[in-house]
Amino acid sequence: MQYFDTLSNQIVEFVPREPGKVSIYACGPTVYDVPHLGHARTQLTYDVIARFFRWQGLEVTLVSNITDIDDKIIARAAAENTTEEAIATTYTEAYIEQMHRLGIADPDHRPRATEYVDQMLDVITQLIDTDHAYVIDGSGVYFDVASFEDDYGALVHRSAEDLREGAGQRVEVDERKRDPLDFALWKAAKPGEPTWESPWGPGRPGWHIECVAMALDILGDGFDLHGGGTDLMFPHHENERAESEACGHRFARGWIHSAMLNIGGEKMSKSLNNFRTLGDVLDTWDPRALRLAMLQTHYRRVMELGDEAMQGATAALDRFDAFARRVSVIDLPEATTLPDEIAAFTAAMENDFGTPAAVATIFELVRAGHTALDADDLASAAAIGATIDELTAVLGLVPPAADTGDDAAEIDDLVAQRQAARDSKDFAESDRIRDLLSERGIEIEDSAAGPIWRRV
Repeated sequence: MQYFDTLSNQIVEFVPREPGKVSIYACGPTVYDVPHLGHARTQLTYDVIARFFRWQGLEVTLVSNITDIDDKIIARAAAENTTEEAIATTYTEAYIEQMHRLGIADPDHRPRATEYVDQMLDVITQLIDTDHAYVIDGSGVYFDVASFEDDYGALVHRSAEDLREGAGQRVEVDERKRDPLDFALWKAAKPGEPTWESPWGPGRPGWHIECVAMALDILGDGFDLHGGGTDLMFPHHENERAESEACGHRFARGWIHSAMLNIGGEKMSKSLNNFRTLGDVLDTWDPRALRLAMLQTHYRRVMELGDEAMQGATAALDRFDAFARRVSVIDLPEATTLPDEIAAFTAAMENDFGTPAAVATIFELVRAGHTALDADDLASAAAIGATIDELTAVLGLVPPAADTGDDAAEIDDLVAQRQAARDSKDFAESDRIRDLLSERGIEIEDSAAGPIWRRV
């Protein structure tokens, strides 16, 4: 098993900390708004990684946090004249509900930042005691980047000096800080904001410290994999790594980052007015089609998503589901999976979680399955079907249960009659049946594998 490690900037072999076990920390959302497509792509990456490792027989512990205290949450609570807890609860529930719609399984642990303040205070104390942090009265506690100078920036492959030159352009620099790169570990209390007691006065944690406290507490030092979207590499993940390593705790042994998502050729962002909420897309398209569209682009490649991509994914799913419908009404013999196809799928996934090649393996099986059914080769169809069932479960693409509506058998018969009319070139009868089905909300696609119907 090999993957691209962001820190070493190369493909490396995956060797778990403990044989037979995998520990993963995937950064979750800051819950001040509804989830967007970027959240979906990032979480889908780690959902599939966890599914694959489990399929390989490994015991996986996946942690994905909720940031439930942050400047944006505080600002929204003030704007809506409500509490930070109410805002966080509302959008946490929305996030979880929409992840479920996309078929993303719950992580093994979903810690909230506000549940781990004591652990954060412990880490900050260790950093102060080892001279990696300092207090600014009335402002808070800051990490001293110069004390970690030789290693700071390694995750993004830039020196601290290079990063320092751009720091003043990114944020307003507090003149009391020792270095423009220094960042807050603890923020002193401000009027109207939620606060916790600390040795340095009342306040609240900085953003980066929360993941360090949660990851180390749940997974322990030197856990296997950490990641998120590439937008988190700097400063968030760089700062996490510095905090943990500076106070003597090995952080993640490997780093994985999923690339950004473009809408209409531009990076998705609110400023460009192309910020698509996940709910909007799931209300418009089959959630499995969105999942498939994302899996057809490698997680490290920037993804282009639009109506054309969704239409293509929907059509591919229709062919897949048509095979599932065909085998659901046939008494197939028992069969085992096909070893060559299992091996091809496994090789694709072991090559840096190559979901595009893995998906292609499944759709080659779908094509072969239709061919086997057309030839009445039920033994081959059964083996293909068993293999498809196993592999689609790994990618979370299991088709819905066969349409068992009261009229499903009747629709199957009408579709067969229409195909017979087409085969005999009785196009008037074929069109009549098609119109009849259309009036009942049934759409037919004439594919190389045969007619495919679905309700619209």
